[in-house]
Parts: sequence; C-alpha cells; structure tokens
Amino acid sequence: MTASLHVLHTGYVGPEEAGGTRVGSSVVYAREGDVHVVIDPGLVRSRAQILDPLADLGVDPEQITDVVFSHQHLDHTLNAALFPAARFHDFAAIYQGDLWSDDDAEGRRLAESISLVRTPGHTVEDISTLVRTSEGLVVCTHAWWFEGGPDEDPYAPDADVLARSRERILALEPVLVVPGHGAPFVPAGTV
Repeated sequence: MTASLHVLHTGYVGPEEAGGTRVGSSVVYAREGDVHVVIDPGLVRSRAQILDPLADLGVDPEQITDVVFSHQHLDHTLNAALFPAARFHDFAAIYQGDLWSDDDAEGRRLAESISLVRTPGHTVEDISTLVRTSEGLVVCTHAWWFEGGPDEDPYAPDADVLARSRERILALEPVLVVPGHGAPFVPAGTV
C-alpha cells in the first residue's frame, strides 16, 4: 500500500519588512485510503492557500483525520483549527477534542504507508513524517528549512543532534524531502 502526497503550500522565509519577516510553512497533504493527513498547517498569507488546494483535490476540511506538527512553533501549527475532526500529533502525544493520549511519536503509524519518527534538531521535540508513495519515500521534516540548509540552524539547541537527525533521514534514502520552509528537493546525500 502507498499514499498520495501533495504540497498544498510551499514554505518560505523572508523578505524582511518594516515590523517583521514574512514566514510561511510548507503545508503537505497525504492520503492513504480513509486516512487524510495534513502536515504543518502553519503560517500562510491566507487560509485559502491551504483550503483551496484541498478543495481542488476534492477534500473537505472535515475529512482530515490527522494533523501532524513537526514541532510546536506557531509558524507550523497556527491553522490547526481548520480541521475540527482531526486527531493532532506531536512528539509526545495524540490530541482529539479534550482527550490527551501520551504516545511517543517514534514509530507511530497513521496508516500503513504514513508514519512518524523523532528527528530532534531544530527543536528537541522535532518529528518527521515518512510517506511511502508510488515513487518512493518522501520525508516531511524541519531538519532543513529549505534545500541546503541552513547549515547552522539559529534555533537548534545542539548542532550535533541536528546533524545526526539529517544523517538518519538521508540513510532512509528518500526520493524527496519536503523541508519546513522551502520547495521539495531531491536529497544529494550530503549533510
């Protein structure tokens, strides 16, 4: 069994403007059978940048069964309420309505071809979503902000931990990486 995957919004960082910096998260939709997953529904210029591509795929927000947060920064979580029927996944638990279920993300399966792994680095709580598609493994992760980096993540509490998570991801031999704030890229095999 494989899943389909669609990038709903390609993330970015910049440009800086008076009063702040423009930031958008990469937002991804994956589906296997009745499991509909949105990954990192964070900052976008307009909620339509998430909802319109879903509608183009014939998906209603109420159909989303699961939302994954790569980490707990608002630029990756802000639009979670668009999906009221979903279970919400982070590094340590699953949340639905008022139910909080402790469950470490390492190895958590949302579907046969969609799972989570711990990949600390950008934060100590980071997780990556592994999606097995007909083309191969796609990893949605914040281990990279965009293709190639940054080499030194300014938020990473430990650069060595981040380097090990990048190595772990590359060892899985993904055909594509969807970074936290950039276009999907084919990994070159370097950390």
